[in-house]
Amino acid sequence: MIYDANNDPALIAERLECKELCRDYNDLRPKDVEARENLLRKILGKVDGNILIEQPFYCDYGYNISVGKNFYANFNLVILDEAKVTFGDNVFIAPNCGFYTAGHPIDPAERNKGLEYARPIIIGDNVWIGAGVTVLPGVSIGDNCVIGAGSVVVRDIPAGSVAVGNPCKVVKSVEGC
Repeated sequence: MIYDANNDPALIAERLECKELCRDYNDLRPKDVEARENLLRKILGKVDGNILIEQPFYCDYGYNISVGKNFYANFNLVILDEAKVTFGDNVFIAPNCGFYTAGHPIDPAERNKGLEYARPIIIGDNVWIGAGVTVLPGVSIGDNCVIGAGSVVVRDIPAGSVAVGNPCKVVKSVEGC
């Protein structure tokens, strides 16, 4: 469904509020673990268990992000959560990763109006995302996967896979899965 992200006052206000909260989070002292966790729980839509996201962290709305138990993300995590972004249990994300649910029309006239669409992203349980990975709109990554550093994930990755590259492709199965 196409929507107008650039001219809808309600969406603009929601993004600005989230940006303020992310700014507050990123300005916290690293040793202030309790305040950091409390603010993450305020920003994110659902947090099931322990969580640590290294600063800086950026997202658009926050309330569309759900994380399971034992979630860790290293520096420079970016989540454009115009649609739901769901992370399962035991997800580990290396530095400089991005999860982008938003896309723009191919037609330049529509794109120039500020129109966009969004598709959800789902990350299963026990997933390790390597450094510099980009996950695009509508992608699901199954349980027990490893996504290699620098990959651009444009299609679903089945459970129990090691996948790498641009575009990201399955190269082998995870032993024991």
